[in-house]
Amino acid sequence: MGKIFGTDGVRGVANVYPMTTEMAMQLGRGAAYVFRNAKRRHKIVIGKDTRLSGYMIENAIASGICSMGVDVLLVGPLPTPGIAFITSSMRADAGVVISASHNPFQDTGIKFFSQDGFKLADEIEESIEDLIFSNDIDHLRPTAEEVGKAFRVDDAVGRYVVFLKNTFSRDLTMDGIKIAVDCANGASYKVAPAVFEELGADLVLTGVEPNGYNINDGCGSLYPQVVAELVLESGANLGIAFDGDADRVICVDEKGAVVDGDQLMAIFASRMLKEKRLNHSTLVTTVMSNMGLEVTLNSLGGKLERTAVGDRYVVERMLSGGFNLGGEQSGHIIFLDHNTTGDGILSALQLIEVMLAEGKTLSELAALMDRYPQHLVNVRIKERKSLDAFPEIAHTAKQVEAKLGNRGRLLIRPSGTEPLIRVMVEGKDEKLVVELAEETAATIERAMS
Repeated sequence: MGKIFGTDGVRGVANVYPMTTEMAMQLGRGAAYVFRNAKRRHKIVIGKDTRLSGYMIENAIASGICSMGVDVLLVGPLPTPGIAFITSSMRADAGVVISASHNPFQDTGIKFFSQDGFKLADEIEESIEDLIFSNDIDHLRPTAEEVGKAFRVDDAVGRYVVFLKNTFSRDLTMDGIKIAVDCANGASYKVAPAVFEELGADLVLTGVEPNGYNINDGCGSLYPQVVAELVLESGANLGIAFDGDADRVICVDEKGAVVDGDQLMAIFASRMLKEKRLNHSTLVTTVMSNMGLEVTLNSLGGKLERTAVGDRYVVERMLSGGFNLGGEQSGHIIFLDHNTTGDGILSALQLIEVMLAEGKTLSELAALMDRYPQHLVNVRIKERKSLDAFPEIAHTAKQVEAKLGNRGRLLIRPSGTEPLIRVMVEGKDEKLVVELAEETAATIERAMS
Protein backbone atom coordinates (compact mmCIF):
# COMPACT_ATOMS: atom_id res chain seq x y z
CA MET A 1 0.00 0.00 0.00
CA GLY A 2 1.23 3.53 -0.78
CA LYS A 3 1.71 6.24 1.82
CA ILE A 4 0.49 9.65 0.73
CA PHE A 5 -0.51 11.43 3.96
CA GLY A 6 2.25 13.37 5.71
CA THR A 7 2.20 15.40 8.90
CA ASP A 8 -0.36 17.82 7.45
CA GLY A 9 -2.42 16.06 4.83
CA VAL A 10 -1.20 15.24 1.33
CA ARG A 11 1.38 17.63 -0.13
CA GLY A 12 3.38 17.93 -3.34
CA VAL A 13 3.88 19.71 -6.65
CA ALA A 14 0.57 20.23 -8.45
CA ASN A 15 0.03 17.74 -11.29
CA VAL A 16 2.85 15.52 -10.02
CA TYR A 17 2.03 12.37 -8.02
CA PRO A 18 0.48 12.33 -5.48
CA MET A 19 -1.00 15.77 -6.16
CA THR A 20 -2.71 14.78 -9.40
CA THR A 21 -6.35 15.17 -10.34
CA GLU A 22 -6.67 11.39 -10.41
CA MET A 23 -5.47 11.12 -6.81
CA ALA A 24 -7.61 14.09 -5.76
CA MET A 25 -10.66 12.30 -7.11
CA GLN A 26 -9.71 9.13 -5.27
CA LEU A 27 -9.17 11.10 -2.05
CA GLY A 28 -12.63 12.58 -2.52
CA ARG A 29 -14.16 9.14 -2.97
CA GLY A 30 -12.32 7.70 0.02
CA ALA A 31 -13.19 10.61 2.30
CA ALA A 32 -16.84 10.55 1.23
CA TYR A 33 -17.04 6.86 2.10
CA VAL A 34 -15.34 7.29 5.49
CA PHE A 35 -17.51 10.22 6.56
CA ARG A 36 -20.87 8.73 5.58
CA ASN A 37 -22.19 7.55 8.92
CA ALA A 38 -25.99 7.71 8.79
CA LYS A 39 -28.89 7.17 6.41
CA ARG A 40 -29.30 10.80 5.35
CA ARG A 41 -28.00 13.24 2.78
CA HIS A 42 -24.34 13.97 3.52
CA LYS A 43 -22.30 17.08 2.74
CA ILE A 44 -18.60 17.97 2.71
CA VAL A 45 -17.20 21.51 2.61
CA ILE A 46 -14.38 22.31 0.16
CA GLY A 47 -12.32 25.48 0.42
CA LYS A 48 -8.98 26.56 -0.99
CA ASP A 49 -6.30 29.22 -1.05
CA THR A 50 -5.48 31.37 -4.09
CA ARG A 51 -2.92 29.26 -5.98
CA LEU A 52 -3.57 28.46 -9.64
CA SER A 53 -3.85 24.70 -9.13
CA GLY A 54 -6.80 25.14 -6.78
CA TYR A 55 -9.22 25.12 -9.70
CA MET A 56 -8.31 21.68 -11.00
CA ILE A 57 -7.88 20.06 -7.58
CA GLU A 58 -11.18 21.52 -6.35
CA ASN A 59 -13.08 20.14 -9.32
CA ALA A 60 -11.42 16.73 -9.08
CA ILE A 61 -12.03 16.21 -5.38
CA ALA A 62 -15.61 17.53 -5.69
CA SER A 63 -16.21 15.05 -8.51
CA GLY A 64 -14.93 12.19 -6.34
CA ILE A 65 -17.14 13.17 -3.43
CA CYS A 66 -20.25 13.56 -5.60
CA SER A 67 -19.55 10.18 -7.25
CA MET A 68 -20.06 8.58 -3.83
CA GLY A 69 -23.47 10.20 -3.34
CA VAL A 70 -22.29 12.96 -1.04
CA ASP A 71 -23.04 16.65 -1.63
CA VAL A 72 -20.33 19.30 -1.83
CA LEU A 73 -20.41 22.84 -0.40
CA LEU A 74 -17.91 25.04 -2.27
CA VAL A 75 -16.73 28.09 -0.31
CA GLY A 76 -13.92 29.23 -2.63
CA PRO A 77 -10.81 31.01 -1.27
CA LEU A 78 -10.99 31.10 2.52
CA PRO A 79 -8.40 30.73 5.30
CA THR A 80 -7.91 27.19 6.58
CA PRO A 81 -9.38 28.06 10.02
CA GLY A 82 -12.36 29.58 8.23
CA ILE A 83 -13.02 26.27 6.51
CA ALA A 84 -12.79 24.50 9.88
CA PHE A 85 -15.33 26.99 11.26
CA ILE A 86 -17.70 26.66 8.28
CA THR A 87 -17.50 22.84 8.46
CA SER A 88 -18.57 22.86 12.09
CA SER A 89 -21.13 25.67 11.93
CA MET A 90 -22.89 24.26 8.85
CA ARG A 91 -22.87 20.80 10.43
CA ALA A 92 -21.16 19.26 7.46
CA ASP A 93 -19.75 15.74 7.70
CA ALA A 94 -16.22 16.92 6.92
CA GLY A 95 -14.18 19.77 5.48
CA VAL A 96 -11.48 19.78 2.82
CA VAL A 97 -8.76 22.41 2.48
CA ILE A 98 -6.83 22.70 -0.79
CA SER A 99 -3.65 24.53 0.17
CA ALA A 100 0.10 24.16 0.55
CA SER A 101 0.16 26.77 3.32
CA HIS A 102 3.40 28.78 3.14
CA ASN A 103 4.83 26.90 0.12
CA PRO A 104 5.22 28.49 -3.34
CA PHE A 105 2.36 28.50 -5.84
CA GLN A 106 3.45 25.40 -7.79
CA ASP A 107 2.93 23.26 -4.70
CA THR A 108 -0.45 22.26 -3.39
CA GLY A 109 -2.00 20.05 -0.74
CA ILE A 110 -5.19 18.47 0.52
CA LYS A 111 -6.09 18.18 4.19
CA PHE A 112 -9.28 17.23 5.93
CA PHE A 113 -11.26 18.36 8.95
CA SER A 114 -13.76 16.17 10.75
CA GLN A 115 -17.29 17.45 11.37
CA ASP A 116 -16.23 19.10 14.64
CA GLY A 117 -13.55 21.16 12.85
CA PHE A 118 -10.49 19.24 14.06
CA LYS A 119 -7.82 17.71 11.84
CA LEU A 120 -8.08 13.98 11.27
CA ALA A 121 -6.48 11.41 13.52
CA ASP A 122 -3.82 9.21 11.92
CA GLU A 123 -6.09 6.17 11.89
CA ILE A 124 -8.76 7.96 9.82
CA GLU A 125 -6.16 9.09 7.28
CA GLU A 126 -4.92 5.51 7.13
CA SER A 127 -8.50 4.33 6.47
CA ILE A 128 -8.75 6.68 3.50
CA GLU A 129 -5.39 5.45 2.19
CA ASP A 130 -6.51 1.83 2.58
CA LEU A 131 -9.66 2.51 0.56
CA ILE A 132 -7.67 4.18 -2.23
CA PHE A 133 -4.98 1.54 -2.62
CA SER A 134 -7.11 -1.55 -1.94
CA ASN A 135 -9.73 -0.62 -4.56
CA ASP A 136 -12.37 -1.79 -2.09
CA ILE A 137 -14.82 0.96 -3.07
CA ASP A 138 -14.33 0.87 -6.83
CA HIS A 139 -17.61 -0.97 -7.24
CA LEU A 140 -19.60 1.62 -5.27
CA ARG A 141 -21.18 3.83 -7.92
CA PRO A 142 -24.43 5.58 -6.90
CA THR A 143 -26.71 6.36 -9.83
CA ALA A 144 -29.72 8.51 -10.69
CA GLU A 145 -30.89 10.68 -7.79
CA GLU A 146 -28.29 9.18 -5.45
CA VAL A 147 -25.40 11.02 -7.13
CA GLY A 148 -24.16 14.01 -5.10
CA LYS A 149 -24.71 17.68 -5.92
CA ALA A 150 -22.34 20.65 -5.62
CA PHE A 151 -23.50 23.99 -4.17
CA ARG A 152 -21.71 27.32 -3.91
CA VAL A 153 -21.79 28.92 -0.42
CA ASP A 154 -21.81 32.59 -1.37
CA ASP A 155 -21.80 34.00 2.16
CA ALA A 156 -18.90 31.96 3.57
CA VAL A 157 -16.61 35.01 3.84
CA GLY A 158 -19.32 37.00 5.62
CA ARG A 159 -20.04 34.17 8.06
CA TYR A 160 -16.36 33.90 8.96
CA VAL A 161 -15.91 37.67 9.31
CA VAL A 162 -18.79 37.80 11.80
CA PHE A 163 -17.32 34.88 13.76
CA LEU A 164 -13.92 36.59 13.99
CA LYS A 165 -15.36 39.94 15.06
CA ASN A 166 -17.28 38.20 17.84
CA THR A 167 -13.99 36.94 19.35
CA PHE A 168 -12.93 40.56 19.96
CA SER A 169 -14.14 42.29 23.14
CA ARG A 170 -17.23 44.44 22.57
CA ASP A 171 -15.87 46.86 25.18
CA LEU A 172 -12.92 47.76 22.97
CA THR A 173 -12.50 49.51 19.63
CA MET A 174 -9.64 49.77 17.14
CA ASP A 175 -10.42 53.42 16.39
CA GLY A 176 -7.12 55.29 16.11
CA ILE A 177 -5.01 52.17 15.58
CA LYS A 178 -3.04 51.88 12.37
CA ILE A 179 -2.13 48.36 11.26
CA ALA A 180 0.10 47.26 8.40
CA VAL A 181 -1.28 43.97 7.05
CA ASP A 182 0.38 41.52 4.63
CA CYS A 183 -2.04 38.86 3.37
CA ALA A 184 0.63 37.01 1.31
CA ASN A 185 -1.65 37.23 -1.77
CA GLY A 186 -3.35 34.29 -0.13
CA ALA A 187 -6.62 33.13 1.36
CA SER A 188 -6.97 36.04 3.82
CA TYR A 189 -6.94 38.77 1.16
CA LYS A 190 -10.68 39.51 1.59
CA VAL A 191 -11.35 38.42 5.16
CA ALA A 192 -8.53 40.13 7.06
CA PRO A 193 -9.09 43.67 5.71
CA ALA A 194 -12.84 43.35 6.28
CA VAL A 195 -12.42 42.26 9.91
CA PHE A 196 -9.96 44.96 10.95
CA GLU A 197 -11.71 47.76 9.04
CA GLU A 198 -15.11 46.87 10.50
CA LEU A 199 -13.58 47.02 13.98
CA GLY A 200 -12.35 50.56 13.29
CA ALA A 201 -8.67 50.13 12.37
CA ASP A 202 -6.83 52.23 9.82
CA LEU A 203 -5.09 49.78 7.45
CA VAL A 204 -2.02 49.85 5.24
CA LEU A 205 -2.34 46.78 3.01
CA THR A 206 -0.04 44.65 0.91
CA GLY A 207 -0.33 41.14 -0.52
CA VAL A 208 -4.04 41.56 -1.32
CA GLU A 209 -3.91 41.11 -5.10
CA PRO A 210 -3.66 37.34 -5.74
CA ASN A 211 -3.25 36.23 -9.35
CA GLY A 212 -2.72 32.49 -8.85
CA TYR A 213 1.06 32.77 -9.05
CA ASN A 214 2.10 35.29 -6.38
CA ILE A 215 0.92 33.55 -3.20
CA ASN A 216 3.78 33.62 -0.64
CA ASP A 217 6.05 35.12 -3.31
CA GLY A 218 8.39 37.35 -1.32
CA CYS A 219 5.58 38.29 1.03
CA GLY A 220 3.63 37.06 4.04
CA SER A 221 4.79 35.48 7.28
CA LEU A 222 7.97 34.02 5.74
CA TYR A 223 9.08 37.55 4.78
CA PRO A 224 8.17 39.77 7.75
CA GLN A 225 10.65 42.41 6.58
CA VAL A 226 8.02 43.47 4.00
CA VAL A 227 5.45 44.42 6.61
CA ALA A 228 8.22 45.78 8.87
CA GLU A 229 9.09 48.32 6.18
CA LEU A 230 5.41 49.23 5.86
CA VAL A 231 5.19 49.81 9.61
CA LEU A 232 8.17 52.15 9.62
CA GLU A 233 7.04 54.01 6.48
CA SER A 234 3.46 54.51 7.65
CA GLY A 235 3.99 54.93 11.40
CA ALA A 236 1.69 51.98 12.10
CA ASN A 237 1.17 50.70 15.63
CA LEU A 238 1.99 47.17 14.52
CA GLY A 239 2.36 44.93 11.51
CA ILE A 240 0.67 41.60 10.82
CA ALA A 241 1.83 39.04 8.26
CA PHE A 242 -0.15 35.90 7.38
CA ASP A 243 0.91 32.87 5.39
CA GLY A 244 -0.92 31.63 2.30
CA ASP A 245 -3.77 29.93 4.13
CA ALA A 246 -3.74 32.32 7.13
CA ASP A 247 -3.52 29.70 9.84
CA ARG A 248 -0.37 31.38 11.15
CA VAL A 249 0.68 34.95 11.89
CA ILE A 250 3.98 36.71 12.48
CA CYS A 251 3.85 40.25 13.87
CA VAL A 252 6.07 43.32 13.84
CA ASP A 253 6.15 45.91 16.61
CA GLU A 254 5.99 49.69 16.13
CA LYS A 255 9.80 49.83 15.87
CA GLY A 256 9.94 47.28 13.05
CA ALA A 257 11.14 44.35 15.20
CA VAL A 258 9.73 40.90 14.43
CA VAL A 259 7.55 39.27 17.10
CA ASP A 260 7.32 35.51 16.44
CA GLY A 261 4.94 32.84 17.64
CA ASP A 262 6.90 32.15 20.82
CA GLN A 263 6.76 35.79 21.88
CA LEU A 264 3.07 35.97 21.03
CA MET A 265 2.38 32.89 23.15
CA ALA A 266 4.30 34.46 26.04
CA ILE A 267 2.09 37.55 25.77
CA PHE A 268 -1.13 35.53 25.61
CA ALA A 269 -0.14 33.12 28.39
CA SER A 270 0.85 36.01 30.67
CA ARG A 271 -2.50 37.73 30.17
CA MET A 272 -4.49 34.52 30.61
CA LEU A 273 -2.55 33.61 33.77
CA LYS A 274 -3.35 37.03 35.26
CA GLU A 275 -7.02 36.54 34.47
CA LYS A 276 -6.96 32.89 35.61
CA ARG A 277 -8.13 31.79 32.15
CA LEU A 278 -5.16 29.57 31.24
CA ASN A 279 -6.36 26.03 31.88
CA HIS A 280 -4.11 24.18 34.35
CA SER A 281 -1.73 27.19 34.04
CA THR A 282 -0.23 25.34 31.07
CA LEU A 283 0.82 26.31 27.56
CA VAL A 284 1.34 23.57 24.96
CA THR A 285 3.98 24.06 22.28
CA THR A 286 6.48 22.02 20.28
CA VAL A 287 10.09 21.01 20.68
CA MET A 288 11.02 23.93 18.38
CA SER A 289 9.88 26.64 20.77
CA ASN A 290 12.57 28.80 22.33
CA MET A 291 13.89 27.98 25.80
CA GLY A 292 13.21 31.60 26.67
CA LEU A 293 9.48 30.91 26.43
CA GLU A 294 9.73 28.15 29.01
CA VAL A 295 11.83 30.31 31.34
CA THR A 296 9.34 33.18 31.03
CA LEU A 297 6.33 30.97 31.65
CA ASN A 298 7.93 29.38 34.72
CA SER A 299 8.72 32.83 36.13
CA LEU A 300 5.03 33.72 35.85
CA GLY A 301 3.93 30.59 37.68
CA GLY A 302 2.93 28.72 34.54
CA LYS A 303 4.03 25.46 32.93
CA LEU A 304 5.01 24.46 29.42
CA GLU A 305 4.40 21.12 27.71
CA ARG A 306 6.17 20.19 24.47
CA THR A 307 4.99 17.98 21.61
CA ALA A 308 6.38 16.83 18.27
CA VAL A 309 6.47 19.48 15.53
CA GLY A 310 3.09 20.09 13.92
CA ASP A 311 0.03 21.97 15.10
CA ARG A 312 -2.04 18.78 14.94
CA TYR A 313 0.11 17.29 17.73
CA VAL A 314 -0.27 20.45 19.78
CA VAL A 315 -4.06 20.24 19.42
CA GLU A 316 -4.09 16.53 20.29
CA ARG A 317 -2.23 17.25 23.55
CA MET A 318 -4.47 20.22 24.31
CA LEU A 319 -7.56 18.06 23.92
CA SER A 320 -6.20 15.16 25.96
CA GLY A 321 -4.99 17.43 28.78
CA GLY A 322 -7.85 19.92 28.84
CA PHE A 323 -5.58 22.84 27.87
CA ASN A 324 -6.86 25.90 25.99
CA LEU A 325 -3.75 27.66 24.64
CA GLY A 326 -1.05 26.22 22.43
CA GLY A 327 0.94 26.81 19.30
CA GLU A 328 4.19 26.90 17.42
CA GLN A 329 7.09 29.30 16.99
CA SER A 330 6.10 29.62 13.32
CA GLY A 331 2.95 31.48 14.32
CA HIS A 332 0.31 28.75 14.51
CA ILE A 333 -1.52 29.66 17.70
CA ILE A 334 -4.57 27.74 18.89
CA PHE A 335 -7.17 29.28 21.16
CA LEU A 336 -9.44 26.31 21.81
CA ASP A 337 -11.93 28.60 23.55
CA HIS A 338 -12.57 30.11 20.10
CA ASN A 339 -11.54 27.79 17.27
CA THR A 340 -10.31 24.27 16.61
CA THR A 341 -7.11 25.05 14.74
CA GLY A 342 -4.44 27.72 14.33
CA ASP A 343 -6.02 30.98 13.18
CA GLY A 344 -3.79 33.89 12.18
CA ILE A 345 -6.50 36.55 12.08
CA LEU A 346 -7.97 35.44 15.41
CA SER A 347 -4.50 35.52 16.98
CA ALA A 348 -3.92 39.05 15.69
CA LEU A 349 -7.26 40.13 17.16
CA GLN A 350 -6.35 38.66 20.54
CA LEU A 351 -3.00 40.46 20.44
CA ILE A 352 -4.58 43.84 19.73
CA GLU A 353 -7.06 43.18 22.54
CA VAL A 354 -4.16 42.66 24.98
CA MET A 355 -2.44 45.84 23.72
CA LEU A 356 -5.60 47.87 24.27
CA ALA A 357 -6.53 46.29 27.60
CA GLU A 358 -3.05 46.81 29.06
CA GLY A 359 -2.37 50.13 27.35
CA LYS A 360 1.01 48.95 26.10
CA THR A 361 2.79 48.97 22.78
CA LEU A 362 3.71 45.67 21.16
CA SER A 363 7.41 46.26 21.87
CA GLU A 364 6.60 46.67 25.57
CA LEU A 365 4.58 43.45 25.60
CA ALA A 366 7.20 41.49 23.65
CA ALA A 367 9.92 42.54 26.13
CA LEU A 368 8.34 40.07 28.56
CA MET A 369 10.35 37.24 26.97
CA ASP A 370 14.12 37.02 26.48
CA ARG A 371 14.87 34.88 23.46
CA TYR A 372 17.76 32.43 23.64
CA PRO A 373 19.97 32.49 20.51
CA GLN A 374 18.70 29.77 18.18
CA HIS A 375 20.27 28.67 14.90
CA LEU A 376 18.41 26.58 12.33
CA VAL A 377 20.01 24.74 9.40
CA ASN A 378 18.14 22.75 6.74
CA VAL A 379 20.08 19.89 5.13
CA ARG A 380 18.62 18.73 1.81
CA ILE A 381 18.75 14.95 1.33
CA LYS A 382 18.30 12.71 -1.72
CA GLU A 383 16.10 10.13 -0.04
CA ARG A 384 14.47 9.65 3.34
CA LYS A 385 16.37 7.29 5.61
CA SER A 386 16.29 6.70 9.35
CA LEU A 387 18.87 8.78 11.19
CA ASP A 388 19.56 5.71 13.34
CA ALA A 389 21.34 4.15 10.35
CA PHE A 390 24.15 6.70 10.60
CA PRO A 391 26.32 6.24 13.75
CA GLU A 392 28.46 9.26 12.87
CA ILE A 393 25.41 11.50 13.26
CA ALA A 394 24.67 10.05 16.70
CA HIS A 395 28.33 10.53 17.69
CA THR A 396 28.32 14.21 16.66
CA ALA A 397 25.01 14.77 18.44
CA LYS A 398 26.44 13.42 21.70
CA GLN A 399 29.46 15.70 21.40
CA VAL A 400 27.28 18.74 20.73
CA GLU A 401 24.98 17.96 23.66
CA ALA A 402 27.99 17.58 25.95
CA LYS A 403 29.30 21.01 24.92
CA LEU A 404 25.88 22.61 25.51
CA GLY A 405 25.30 20.92 28.86
CA ASN A 406 22.20 22.27 30.62
CA ARG A 407 22.62 25.69 28.99
CA GLY A 408 21.20 24.68 25.63
CA ARG A 409 19.80 21.90 23.46
CA LEU A 410 20.12 20.20 20.09
CA LEU A 411 17.23 19.05 17.95
CA ILE A 412 17.58 16.98 14.76
CA ARG A 413 14.42 16.02 12.91
CA PRO A 414 13.29 15.10 9.40
CA SER A 415 10.84 17.52 7.79
CA GLY A 416 7.34 16.16 7.45
CA THR A 417 6.70 17.99 4.17
CA GLU A 418 10.05 18.33 2.35
CA PRO A 419 13.21 16.18 1.72
CA LEU A 420 15.09 17.96 4.48
CA ILE A 421 16.73 17.21 7.81
CA ARG A 422 16.25 20.16 10.14
CA VAL A 423 18.96 20.96 12.69
CA MET A 424 18.31 23.37 15.54
CA VAL A 425 20.79 24.37 18.25
CA GLU A 426 19.85 26.72 21.05
CA GLY A 427 21.76 28.16 23.98
CA LYS A 428 22.98 31.30 25.72
CA ASP A 429 26.23 31.62 23.73
CA GLU A 430 25.24 32.65 20.20
CA LYS A 431 28.68 32.05 18.68
CA LEU A 432 28.78 28.52 20.08
CA VAL A 433 25.20 27.86 18.98
CA VAL A 434 25.95 28.77 15.34
CA GLU A 435 29.20 26.79 15.36
CA LEU A 436 27.57 23.63 16.73
CA ALA A 437 24.57 23.83 14.39
CA GLU A 438 26.81 24.15 11.32
CA GLU A 439 29.04 21.32 12.56
CA THR A 440 26.04 19.01 13.04
CA ALA A 441 24.57 19.94 9.64
CA ALA A 442 27.90 19.24 7.92
CA THR A 443 28.07 15.79 9.52
CA ILE A 444 24.54 14.97 8.34
CA GLU A 445 25.29 16.21 4.81
CA ARG A 446 28.43 14.06 4.56
CA ALA A 447 26.72 10.99 5.99
CA MET A 448 23.54 11.17 3.92
CA SER A 449 24.82 12.53 0.60
